[in-house]
Amino acid sequence: MSRIAYVNGRYIRHAEAGVSIDDRAFLFSDGIYEVIEVFQGALIDERGHLDRLARSAGALRLTPPLSEAALKFVMRELVARNRVRHGHVYLQITRGAARREHVFPSAKTPTTLVAFAQAHDPDAGEAKARKGIAVISVPDIRWKRPDIKTVSLLPNVLAKQQAREAGAYEAWLVDADGFVTEGASSNAWIVDKQGALITHPADSAILSGITRARILEIAKAKGLALVERAFTVAQAHDAAEAFISGATTLVMPVVKLDGRPIGAGAPGPVALGLRAAFHEFAVKSG
Repeated sequence: MSRIAYVNGRYIRHAEAGVSIDDRAFLFSDGIYEVIEVFQGALIDERGHLDRLARSAGALRLTPPLSEAALKFVMRELVARNRVRHGHVYLQITRGAARREHVFPSAKTPTTLVAFAQAHDPDAGEAKARKGIAVISVPDIRWKRPDIKTVSLLPNVLAKQQAREAGAYEAWLVDADGFVTEGASSNAWIVDKQGALITHPADSAILSGITRARILEIAKAKGLALVERAFTVAQAHDAAEAFISGATTLVMPVVKLDGRPIGAGAPGPVALGLRAAFHEFAVKSG
């Protein structure tokens, strides 16, 4: 079966989908995006993702080409047409195609909307979580507004590639003061030796993950101690546990940082418990 994508009002074979070479996402990274998990055919935390999409659009003064109701319909149609039971939906909105000039084009320029659904193997994610992942630390060289979910991801790509070449799964970005902000494609967490969860506050230094917000809710419901503050690489090395979170990774235990084991060097009970609780939430949501 051919994959189906959505481009500016049309459902089209994924292999044939495309936009103009004048599109401002291609020329200037002038666009925003969202990635929404699909679990058992249902869109997880859809409300949070759509709210963040609206915030990102407002920050860049972008006008979405579809109403929220129409966007919901498109996402569900893509899940159905591509028969995705486990995976994600990707949405991208750009300022559209126009003459190459740095200033915004005419307000009459139609924005571009691209969306597609992609399946993944849930068993592979569970196997990775049982083993845990390695991360490396790299300098955070991104622009000063990573809280806006734009398609300007070159620093993230470079960090992710550096991690891959080091035999790690993720890179934790470290600011000029030595604090971990977040991962190249995830939020970063540690569990201290007293059992408290520590993660960077949701300020302009990080992208506030929708999965991150859900984990905070789940952790509060479980009675876990929560501290939203920055932590250093040294504090992470001294932690009892660590993990990352994101729509495609959920809660993924981190067992090694810069080649050194964290805690016992194996997935810990807090991270695995939160992952299981997130699955329970997803089942109820579906």
